[in-house]
Amino acid sequence: MKFYTLIIAACIFLIFGCSQSSKNGEANKGIPNGSMRIEFTDTTATTNSLAYPKEKHLKNIRQLTFGGDNAEAYFSFDDKSLVLQRTNKKEGIECDQIFMGKIPVTEEDSFEMKLVSTGKGRTTCSYFMRGNGKIIYASTHLADDDCPPDPDREAAGGKYVWPLYPSFDIFTTDLNGTILERLTKTPGYDAEPTLSPKGNKIVFTSTRNGDIDLYTMNPDGSNVKQVTFGLGYDGGAFFSPDGSKLIFRASRPETEEEIKEYKDLLAQDLVAPTNMELYICNVDGSELSKITDLGNANWAPFMHPSGKKVIFASNHKSKRGFPFNLFMINVDGTGLEQITYDDTFDSFPMFSYDGKKLVFSSNRNNGGTRETNVFIADWVE
Repeated sequence: MKFYTLIIAACIFLIFGCSQSSKNGEANKGIPNGSMRIEFTDTTATTNSLAYPKEKHLKNIRQLTFGGDNAEAYFSFDDKSLVLQRTNKKEGIECDQIFMGKIPVTEEDSFEMKLVSTGKGRTTCSYFMRGNGKIIYASTHLADDDCPPDPDREAAGGKYVWPLYPSFDIFTTDLNGTILERLTKTPGYDAEPTLSPKGNKIVFTSTRNGDIDLYTMNPDGSNVKQVTFGLGYDGGAFFSPDGSKLIFRASRPETEEEIKEYKDLLAQDLVAPTNMELYICNVDGSELSKITDLGNANWAPFMHPSGKKVIFASNHKSKRGFPFNLFMINVDGTGLEQITYDDTFDSFPMFSYDGKKLVFSSNRNNGGTRETNVFIADWVE
């Protein structure tokens, strides 16, 4: 979901992993899965023009996509490919679909992507499975070929909100876009899946029990267990490198007014995302603790390869809602450090499994537009 209305016009609507949908989604119809290929050959963005002077942890930044909204790019287990979600109305992609592509090895190589979702409905939150031959993602395509409608902000009291489409379910697909298995069949929103580095567990967000909580399941969809129980939104979860812990974003309404607003929105399958902090717990939900207490929106957390730090996106320094930048913090909440210094939007960081690369999405180098692109950099400790 994109915070285009705030820049967040730059894109925190993508926070959620779902880009803004069209009213009818007609352009999505008839796109055969696996058939759409996109090759980027733009070489106008140089490494020097992509980095800000204080970004000491990033070296050799390279822009991989050019145009549209490209976000939530995540590495394959062999660090050779990326899977991401993409909207580009100029290409007939009215709301997010899932694409994958090989990471360029040399400066001469381009980033070529192919469609691996159905081309129908709306998708979100894709991730490679162990072995790199399958991808997991959430989609609304069983309910309707069209993009689901945007949320009614007037009905939500004019507030910026995310829709929790009940038609989202979680699927696995092969690398040609053939659906292999439907993993969730319970009524309500099921989305935001990621896989443990160990390959033995999937974590996802669901409204199946009346609140927005985290759950785990086996890779075949069996053995579903609820992880979080506190009132509020819990989502965007990732596993620690050893697979023992979960890092995630959460809202925790406390006052009567906050609780009423949260429940009223949830009854409409909506949630307001503007106040979120980071939490960590064991995979079974035990030893839950709050990492940040920064205010505003802190989200898109991913653990450093050491397992001792978390990189995440935040606008806590802003009074206007933007910019969003990447920060790093110890899992005990100490040692906050700013990583990127963009003036609009940086988010969705992920370290490669070997710890040598960082991929992230950004509004930098977009010519003043609202386009969000994927960037990759060498990580410098």
